[in-house]
Amino acid sequence: MMIQHFITSQLEKWETARNNYAALSGVRVKTIDLNGILYKVQFNPARIVSSGAKVDAKAISQRKCFLCAANRPEVQEGIDWGGHYDILVNPFPIFPLHLTIPEKEHLPQSIRNRIGDLMKLAAELPDFTIFYNGPKCGASAPDHAHFQAGNRGFMPIEEQCKSLKGTLLDQEGGATLSLLDDAPRTTLLLRAKQLEEGVTIFQRLYDRLPLQSDDTEPMMNVLALYDAAEGWSLCIFPRRKHRPDCYFAEGDQRLLSSPASVDLGGVFILPIEEDFNRINATLLEGILREVCLPHEQALRLKSNM
Repeated sequence: MMIQHFITSQLEKWETARNNYAALSGVRVKTIDLNGILYKVQFNPARIVSSGAKVDAKAISQRKCFLCAANRPEVQEGIDWGGHYDILVNPFPIFPLHLTIPEKEHLPQSIRNRIGDLMKLAAELPDFTIFYNGPKCGASAPDHAHFQAGNRGFMPIEEQCKSLKGTLLDQEGGATLSLLDDAPRTTLLLRAKQLEEGVTIFQRLYDRLPLQSDDTEPMMNVLALYDAAEGWSLCIFPRRKHRPDCYFAEGDQRLLSSPASVDLGGVFILPIEEDFNRINATLLEGILREVCLPHEQALRLKSNM
């Protein structure tokens, strides 16, 4: 799939996207060491569109869905994938190569029955990490099912998951699910060489995760990577909260952080320069403890193997 050519073509035609990708060269990045695990923080003003998005039911009902083909900019083109997804250039990038992959139909954001699609996409786009934000876990369009993709090597978790120790929670044939030792973040690592085994173990986990009374699915973010020799690696971040208290605070206490897959993958995106300047290990740890499912609760997800 000629993704690089497609992105280049889109940027030649689409001024808004071209300007936002060019602006990536000027984003500021700093590194924070939290309990021996490195996180990057990126100051990216263009991401205010996503970080500040209103995703309550009233706000969604009052706006047109920007992922539906009829409402997209005329210049935004797509590549058909699988007959029911479109591969699009994301005009508000975090990655040097950033894609959005929506369903063709306007269907709610959900992952249980689309996990196989996520894994197949990862196998067909091995130079990308494919990711999913739950409807209350950073998805700026929770009313329209979609994935995103960014070029490999961008998020620290991609390398960290290879060396972090873990506790085995489940297995299915050759597929395993482990809880990584990376508190206060909570990362479940699913490894599989067979698609069907990976789907089975994920769906079993999905059915065990806590479901809040007003939610349509358990809160989570998912990253998927594929390697021809190793198979699939899925980093699953179970959640207990959408946005930390600091997001809604006033005055000096406010910090506009709305963690999604990329943030939990180790690159925290902050659209406000003042927030970027003052975030430190203490603030980052507090955010992670608020939004992630506690480790002790994740350990109770162990199946009867």
